[in-house]
Amino acid sequence: MASFGLFKTSISLFCFLIFFYFLIKKHSGYIKKTLCYPWNWPVLGMLPTIILWYKRIDVLIWVLEKSNLTFLFKGPWLTRMDLLFTVDPANIQHILSSNFTNYIKGTEMKEIFDVYGDAIFTADGELWRNIRMSSMVMFNHQGFQNFSMSITTSKLKDVLVPLFNHYSEEGTVVDLQDVFGRFMLDTTLVAITGSDPQSLSIEMPEVEFAKALENAGDSVVYRHVIPRFLWKLQNRMGLGQEKKRIEAGATFDRICAKYIFAKREEIRSQGIHHDHDHSDGECEDFLTYFMKLDTSKYEHLKTSDDKFLRDSIVSLIVAMRDTTSTALTWFFALLLENPNVETKIRHEINTNLPKTATSQESPWSAIDHKEFLNTLVYLHAALYEAMRLYPPIPLERKTSVNSDVLPSGHKIDANSTIIYR
Repeated sequence: MASFGLFKTSISLFCFLIFFYFLIKKHSGYIKKTLCYPWNWPVLGMLPTIILWYKRIDVLIWVLEKSNLTFLFKGPWLTRMDLLFTVDPANIQHILSSNFTNYIKGTEMKEIFDVYGDAIFTADGELWRNIRMSSMVMFNHQGFQNFSMSITTSKLKDVLVPLFNHYSEEGTVVDLQDVFGRFMLDTTLVAITGSDPQSLSIEMPEVEFAKALENAGDSVVYRHVIPRFLWKLQNRMGLGQEKKRIEAGATFDRICAKYIFAKREEIRSQGIHHDHDHSDGECEDFLTYFMKLDTSKYEHLKTSDDKFLRDSIVSLIVAMRDTTSTALTWFFALLLENPNVETKIRHEINTNLPKTATSQESPWSAIDHKEFLNTLVYLHAALYEAMRLYPPIPLERKTSVNSDVLPSGHKIDANSTIIYR
């Protein structure tokens, strides 16, 4: 009976939201202006406004500006969907530094992001510190940096530039977001697993892993705006967005299992043993590094566990692919609107580009690339400004352990959710 009552409640809520959607569509003028600043409806709270906000971060920014940079979103009654949004620098400093230990990712975030597993996105405490420290060692390692530079340079020279030349000659309209997403998927997977999916090509093939990443990301947003009992019900029944989420998780499991098995076989065939310091300058991918990691320094990392490796692969791909491709897309979109900036960047590159003795291009070492890139100060500033205007990760989430008062004066109860930018 309880399950039947829950089902009827879900149907009623869906009917209301559908009615509300068409009401707004028909009377878009007055209603949209009135509801852009959320009303706290009886029972439903501010949930109906989500229809207006969905994929419209600019509306959220407008509301935050009208709310003195901090806004409390009230969810439907008994759904635990209340969220405090803040972009106040003082509040963010307090959450991420002054009172850092009181704000964690928490079990609710772990549940919402469960498709990515137990890795850097959802880890807290010592596990988070171990993952972060071990990853930073790898990222700062000279061998990995050279390897990453080589991958990127090769993909640029052999694939991306010829592809753009082809589009230019054919007069083809290009979806830069798709191109950069594929570019980053290829380079990221090589850096992490050593395998190139070759998704970036003239044919632009559909890539199963990329589709799974897209569906997983959509499901995370969906779980933030839909009452918990509703997406839980859909998950159990395998319906809607939750069905796509389940399929995405199965795709991650299957493809990552292949990468892990192949890498173990490769290491076994080469007779490589655990490397305790990785100081030999060897170029290796992230998966090899984790499999050879000296876990005596990182006791919470289970590098022999396939699930840990699977979760690490997926999380790193999301962190590296999505953020960089988003940043590149916005950067080039802004360049199209600001040709004077493009002119200055071109001038800086041409001025600092190393001159070769012959007409033929000579191969550069990784050191040459770094020295050249360090001279591009204006380009560096332009990239930073693009990311300031359009952050690759526009919103982040924390949960309070104990009650607190933010510098803005807002009171925080224990187990409250804070969304910040």
